[in-house]
Amino acid sequence: MLVFFITLMFGSTQITFAQLPEPVPLSTVGEQQLEAITEASEDAEIEDDAFLQAMRQFAKNPINLNTADGEQLKELLILTPLQIERIISYRRLLGDFIHLYELQAVPGLDLATIEKLRPYITVSLAQPLMASVRERMKNGRSTLLVRVAQVVEEQQGFLPQARRSSNHYPGSRQRMYFRHKYQFKNLLQYGVLGEKDAGEQFFKGVQKMGFDFYSAHLFARSLGLIKSLAIGDFTVNFGQGLTQWQSLAFRKGAEITSVKRQLQGLRPYNSAGENNFHRGAGVTIQAGSLEATVFVSLKKVDGNLVPDTLFENGVISSLQTSGLHRTAAEIADKRSQGQFSTGGNISYTVQNLKLGVNAIHYRFSEPIKKAPELYNLYALSGRDFGNYSVDYSYSFKNLHFFGEAAVTGKFHSAIVNGVIISLDAKTDLSILHRSISKAYQSLYTNAFTENSYPTNEKGIFAGLTLRPANAWRLDGYVDIYKFPWVKFLVDAPSTGVDAMLQLNYKRSKRFEMYLRYRGETKAKNSRDESLNTTPVIAKCRQNLRVHANYKLNPAITVRGRLELISFDKKGPDEASGLLVYADALVKPMTKPFAASLRLQYFGTDSYNSRLYAYENDVLYSSAVPVFYDKGLRYYLNFNYDVSKKLGLWFRWAQTRYFNKTSIGSGLDEISGSHKTEIKLQLMYEFD
Repeated sequence: MLVFFITLMFGSTQITFAQLPEPVPLSTVGEQQLEAITEASEDAEIEDDAFLQAMRQFAKNPINLNTADGEQLKELLILTPLQIERIISYRRLLGDFIHLYELQAVPGLDLATIEKLRPYITVSLAQPLMASVRERMKNGRSTLLVRVAQVVEEQQGFLPQARRSSNHYPGSRQRMYFRHKYQFKNLLQYGVLGEKDAGEQFFKGVQKMGFDFYSAHLFARSLGLIKSLAIGDFTVNFGQGLTQWQSLAFRKGAEITSVKRQLQGLRPYNSAGENNFHRGAGVTIQAGSLEATVFVSLKKVDGNLVPDTLFENGVISSLQTSGLHRTAAEIADKRSQGQFSTGGNISYTVQNLKLGVNAIHYRFSEPIKKAPELYNLYALSGRDFGNYSVDYSYSFKNLHFFGEAAVTGKFHSAIVNGVIISLDAKTDLSILHRSISKAYQSLYTNAFTENSYPTNEKGIFAGLTLRPANAWRLDGYVDIYKFPWVKFLVDAPSTGVDAMLQLNYKRSKRFEMYLRYRGETKAKNSRDESLNTTPVIAKCRQNLRVHANYKLNPAITVRGRLELISFDKKGPDEASGLLVYADALVKPMTKPFAASLRLQYFGTDSYNSRLYAYENDVLYSSAVPVFYDKGLRYYLNFNYDVSKKLGLWFRWAQTRYFNKTSIGSGLDEISGSHKTEIKLQLMYEFD
């Protein structure tokens, strides 16, 4: 299949040394956020690349500051609510912008923020966004992306002796992915994608239709009263993430104003993740100050179906989210649970005040009944449940208030309230309080909490940003929280404290560095087997990081990182770790190629002292591996633009351990001390 696509592209393309538009690299803040999301999601791979797709789209078709509304500016995930309101107020009072750097006259915008915005915005004469259906269908661009990845070393599940048993991987070792998408500005897009994981069958066995996962979507904006229309797969985002938030959301980090969730309610979905989306139809209608969204969804999801004497078909003991369908057990879980979802939102906006009412209801084909463990006492159960909330945002001078209050169908509550304050041109403050019942349960949510999902948590977060001079920036936060009920591996109510301080220095566009300290104290069960009980003991983790970027010349950038970690210092689980790497990024201005490479050493005493590091990858793919034990990590990425239409990407990455004779466990185990992955991707743009 891959050979067919390559032949097709080369056969129909005249080779010239022009370049496809390059995506703007993630900022250091963006890289830190992806690291934080991976850590919070228990090392799960980030498969939602909607954020990366949006950034490339904005780089190719920048937002016009003279026509953009608040909803469009929110999509950049760069500006605070106060900054967005001030840009629009400035334009309303003084007329259209003449030049991008006129933004320096907007109160609350500093040069660093303007530099982050610059690749994604433009200034031109105001033109209506409306376009005829015919223009939308004819004047957009189509792209076809094909990606193949494989672990070079053979894993146990693929060995011949494993295939003779019932527990093995029947499919091929390749992970395959394709995506076709048509897009006209931000007004229309549609597409289809397919994905197959390593070990899953392809056009045989249980996968006679080819890929294990397919997704299709049609999404349109600005159709008269219809603000947005979604058909097929889409995501829904309401309020502050207590009732529904399916898009990527930033967590605690150096960007302290990211405490507020702000995205459009309906968004198209065309990523490889197999869970966090709806499948059906949704529409948003706007009439003056009123806006209403309604959606309906029906899809099958994975669940572990087990027998139960009270229910003929059994019960679902847990919903599976890995998206893997390789072994007989995984295939048995595939689409075993029917899920019907419906919901909506009504919001009213007047000047600087916005009020919203949100509701969502789920019905499953089989009841959910989790294992009778103490931490599952208040877990999601039954066939039906719902979440209902009100949310608000209000700006007054240099203060922006926001929040959401939610309940379940059984009236278990969750509340989030926050404020972002611009104390002066050089100082920002954010405060967020949350109080979430131990019995509050939700699905597809992502509020600003310490837990992965909003439940069983009370806490207060305070963050401060200081810009004492153009070259310097200081960010810090303190988050104090408690869990009123037990958690998995925490057999008693517990408390925690998380604090971070980061100092940035940017002397020029060529050199930037930051120094970061983070300390977190969180309770865990003791592992002392000599005790008759399992006491909960506070464990402290401390990280110290130095990171620097230096642009040697327009074509070459080097960067490096040194990070130290200690866990439970002077305690029974004491562990420490070190990670150091050096990168080189090469992108000649007049050449059709680019490359990046890394050499890294890591050494940790245990998984408790694990470390994370964002890695450059092929276009639209992000990698944040977790590192523990001792070894080396190195990779090479290479991109070659064959023509204005065709781009090729290649990635080779290897981890080599010093003290291991095998890597992984079970069917994923590799005999040896190294693990290597190769990845090949091509993208073709049609006229």
